[in-house]
Amino acid sequence: MEASVILPILKKKLAFLSGGKDRRSGLILTIPLCLEQTNMDELSVTLDYLLSIPSEKCKARGFTVIVDGRKSQWNVVKTVVLMLQNVVPAEVSLVCVVKPDEFWDKKVTHFCFWKEKDRLGFEVILVSANKLTRYIEPCQLTEDFGGSLTYDHMDWLNKRLVFEKFTKESTSLLDELALINNGSDKANQQEKERSVDLNFLPSVDPETVLQTGHELLSELQQRRFNGSDGGVSWSPMDDELLAQPQVMKLLDSLREQYTRYQEVCRQRSKRTQLEEIQQKVMQVVNWLEGPGSEQLRAQWGIGDSIRASQALQQKHEEIESQHSEWFAVYVELNQQIAALLNAGDEEDLVELKSLQQQLSDVCYRQASQLEFRQNLLQAALEFHGVAQDLSQQLDGLLGMLCVDVAPADGASIQQTLKLLEEKLKSVDVGLQGLREKGQGLLDQISNQASWAYGKDVTIENKENVDHIQGVMEDMQLRKQRCEDMVDVRRLKMLQMVQLFKCEEDAAQAVEWLSELLDALLKTHIRLGDDAQETKVLLEKHRKFVDVAQSTYDYGRQLLQATVVLCQSLRCTSRSSGDTLPRLNRVWKQFTIASEERVHRLEMAIAFHSNAEKILQDCPEEPEAINDEEQFDEIEAVGKSLLDRLTVPVVYPDQYFGSPSDMASAAEHIRDRMKLVSLKRQQLRHPEMVTTES
Repeated sequence: MEASVILPILKKKLAFLSGGKDRRSGLILTIPLCLEQTNMDELSVTLDYLLSIPSEKCKARGFTVIVDGRKSQWNVVKTVVLMLQNVVPAEVSLVCVVKPDEFWDKKVTHFCFWKEKDRLGFEVILVSANKLTRYIEPCQLTEDFGGSLTYDHMDWLNKRLVFEKFTKESTSLLDELALINNGSDKANQQEKERSVDLNFLPSVDPETVLQTGHELLSELQQRRFNGSDGGVSWSPMDDELLAQPQVMKLLDSLREQYTRYQEVCRQRSKRTQLEEIQQKVMQVVNWLEGPGSEQLRAQWGIGDSIRASQALQQKHEEIESQHSEWFAVYVELNQQIAALLNAGDEEDLVELKSLQQQLSDVCYRQASQLEFRQNLLQAALEFHGVAQDLSQQLDGLLGMLCVDVAPADGASIQQTLKLLEEKLKSVDVGLQGLREKGQGLLDQISNQASWAYGKDVTIENKENVDHIQGVMEDMQLRKQRCEDMVDVRRLKMLQMVQLFKCEEDAAQAVEWLSELLDALLKTHIRLGDDAQETKVLLEKHRKFVDVAQSTYDYGRQLLQATVVLCQSLRCTSRSSGDTLPRLNRVWKQFTIASEERVHRLEMAIAFHSNAEKILQDCPEEPEAINDEEQFDEIEAVGKSLLDRLTVPVVYPDQYFGSPSDMASAAEHIRDRMKLVSLKRQQLRHPEMVTTES
């Protein structure tokens, strides 16, 4: 029977063991009756519980029962005394009925107990409270009976509850721990047939039970040496003395079993942790080698454009995101395995290292595949980017070549030609970059079979290789076509440059010829002072004419070249409508002026030569000097020359030099004609010369 079951009854204090003892060392059982009617059933239950506490040895010494009837009636006392016969007949040695001050009918009571003595089996005496010391020492009596023994029923009851709870919990816990520990031993012996006890946990916390037991033991041990506040020492209750070794024994057993249980838990935790790690490792390995690898196997293409490659990259990033979750589990597992390896359990080292190696191999291999795939897609993206840029450059170059050239001048043609050359050079650089990117991509694709897990990727790789080579070949053909067109355009533009140059040079020839004409008209005005000087002027004039002739011929050749170039370019020359007529017109004017200049110089030479012959005193040729015809001829030439000086060189208003220049030349001729006329007179009338002299 447990105190917790009958706790309401025990709280009523219908009976109690105070811890006091009689002179025979028998325990004193006190039954304090009250004014209210005592429930005999509850009293019987209380007595049964109290009498179950002492040991058999203690029970053998008998009990002294004190029935406190001072607040009760006699018939109740009698009933209680008679009930003791049925409850503890063999253990009761003496029953002391404490009578009240107003005593019951002595004769009746005495006769009644004396009559029943043999049948009861124990002695019953009536005694007042102050006379109890005749039978029991005062130190063994509670204060209610004038003794010094201290007894707190609620304190006792609480400790009893704690003791019984500890006993019950510790006993149950010991059974559970023994079951767990024994089950663990069997499981260690038969690893393949593990007991279900390995998954069984104690119903209560062992630490809590141990703490409760230590606190209870400490309390029980303190009561052995303490005393009351008044300094009167007292002995502990018998149940407390019995409880101490029981508690100590339970604590020792609990500590032993709990130590074993902790080791079992440690082994179980280690085994559970190892199994969890193994399970997680297999989950990671199975996923990486299963769905993870299958995802990578399905992604073999590189795309045929930037957009397609970017879409594949995005898909690959999704695959990487899924893998990163498992890689995070791998990192955590690796740390857990490293921690277990550092713990140094020899029996698990081999298995842990094997798991770690297997996990690392699979994860590193899968990470390498992901990195390879990412690098491959990045290389493909760069390849398609270069191909797209090159295609745009070729389109731009082709656009320039398809537009007809209609420049305004040679400088613009030169600039256009330079831009064309730059674009072609840029295309060459782009094509070279495409080849390098393509070759690098082909090299990467050639290494793809090394992680294909036995899958034949030749067909997939062939498609990628054919695509890359096709792109490079297509770009090469487009570039070659553009180069051919550039060669044609370059030739055409060079011809156009030459055409513009010829036109410009032809116009320049016209300008030069115009300048020669202008110089002829403005500076070539002197006719010479004598025949020798005039001959020199004529020679210079002929050289001057040769220069003009060369300029004219050069202009004609340039204009003829423009005609040929225009025919080649299938265009009309601007020179044919403007430059050629100008050239011919200026040349005609120059020719007229030049011929007029020659005639005047020749007339001047003839005039000066004849005049000089006449004017010179030449006695050896008197016939010539006296020839009248010579004088007439000189005079005629001089007049004719003077007349030509007044005539415009190029009609209607172009003359050699200014009017003053012409007047000066005419004045010189007139002076020479006067001298000739004077000479003529001298020859006609020599006497006039003598007279004058």
